[in-house]
Amino acid sequence: MKQKSLLMGLTAVAVVSDAMLLPFYPQFFAARFGMHDPQHVGAYVAAMCLVVMFALPLWVRVVRHLPLLQLLVFTQLAAGLLCLYCYWTSSLAGFWLVSLAMIACKGSYLLVYPQLMALAGEGEHTATVGLLSVIVHFGGIVGALLGGLLLQGVDGGQVFLLMAAGDAIQIGICLYLLWRQPLPLPHAANLAPQAADDGERLASVYRLGALMLLFYFSAYLVRAFFALHWQAVSGIGDSRLAAAVFALPALLALGGLWHNRRRALRGLVPLGSLPAMLLLGCAGLLLQALPDTAALLAGRCLFGWALFQLTVQLDVQLFRLGTPASYAADYSKINFCQNLGVLAASYAAGLLVAGQGLASPFLVAAGGLVLTALLYPLLAVTRPRTVPA
Repeated sequence: MKQKSLLMGLTAVAVVSDAMLLPFYPQFFAARFGMHDPQHVGAYVAAMCLVVMFALPLWVRVVRHLPLLQLLVFTQLAAGLLCLYCYWTSSLAGFWLVSLAMIACKGSYLLVYPQLMALAGEGEHTATVGLLSVIVHFGGIVGALLGGLLLQGVDGGQVFLLMAAGDAIQIGICLYLLWRQPLPLPHAANLAPQAADDGERLASVYRLGALMLLFYFSAYLVRAFFALHWQAVSGIGDSRLAAAVFALPALLALGGLWHNRRRALRGLVPLGSLPAMLLLGCAGLLLQALPDTAALLAGRCLFGWALFQLTVQLDVQLFRLGTPASYAADYSKINFCQNLGVLAASYAAGLLVAGQGLASPFLVAAGGLVLTALLYPLLAVTRPRTVPA
C-alpha cells in the first residue's frame, strides 16, 4: 500500500537523522566545544532519552485532538528550525537546551510505528516489525556513514544541516499524504484503549516492559563509545571505517529478515528462542570486549543477528497483547521502559569508560543479557490476551 510505504519512508528519514551523531558524540563534543569528559557525553545521551520518554506521552495526548499527520508537520518544522540553531551556536549550554527541544519535537515521529501496526493486518505483524527493524538498522548505517564522512576533516556541525533537510523531507511526505491520500489515516484518538477490564493486559505490558528495559540497557550500553573502542583495538583512526563497523548489525538484520521470511513461507517460526538469542548476543558482546580486531568483528556480527531477532520477538509480543485500539497506549508505555533502559545505559557508559576503560561496557552488557535470559521465564508473556468480541 502506498500509504504504508510513504510512512515507512518517513520513518527511514527520521532514523537516519537520529543516527548521524550517535556513534560520534565524544568526537563531536571534543571538536566543537573542547569537552573531552566521557561522563559529559553519557549525561547528554541520557538527557536525550529522558526527553523522548516524557515527550512521547505528551504527543499521544495531543493527537487525540489533532490528526497525526498535521501534528508531524508542525513538530518537524520546529525541529528543523532548532537544527539550524544547533548548527550556528557556539555555546555549550545553548546547544544542550536547543538540541534537547529539537529531540522532543523529532520524537513525535515515533507515533508512526503504532499507526503502521494498526494499518497492518494481524497476520502481517511479524513481517511489519521485521521490516521496520531493518529500516531502523539501515537508517543507522546511512546515518553513521554520513556522520563519519562529515566528522572526517569537516565541521561536525554540518550534520545539523542534514538533519534539517531530513525534517523538510518528512514535512513533504506528510503534506503529500494530507493532500492526495484518498482515505484518511486512522486517527490516533481511535487508538486509545476502550476496554474497561484492562488489568490482565496491562500487567502483561508492564512485565514485557521490564524485560525491554533490561534488554535495551544491555544493547545500548555499548553504543556511545563503540567508535572509540574500535579505533583503540584496531589502531585505525578513520571515522568512516568506524561508522561502517558500528553499522555491521544492520547487514545482519537484513539477513535475518530474509531468513525469517523464508521460514515463514514454510510455516515455520524464526529459528532460535528468545533466551537462546539472548545468550548468543552475550557471546557477541564478550567477543567485542577482546583486544583483537578479528574477534571484535565476529562478535559484532553475532551481536547484530541476535539483536535483530530479539527486537522482532519482543515487539511482536507487545502487539499480540491487545487490539489496534490499545496499540498507541501500550507502545507509549513500552517506549518509556525502552528509553529508561537507554537512559540508564547512556549514563552508565560514561561512568564505566571513565573508571574502567573502553571494554568495560561490553562486559557489563553481556551480564545484562544473561540476567534478562534468567528473568525471562518469570516475566515472559506466554499467550496473548483474549479480547472479547
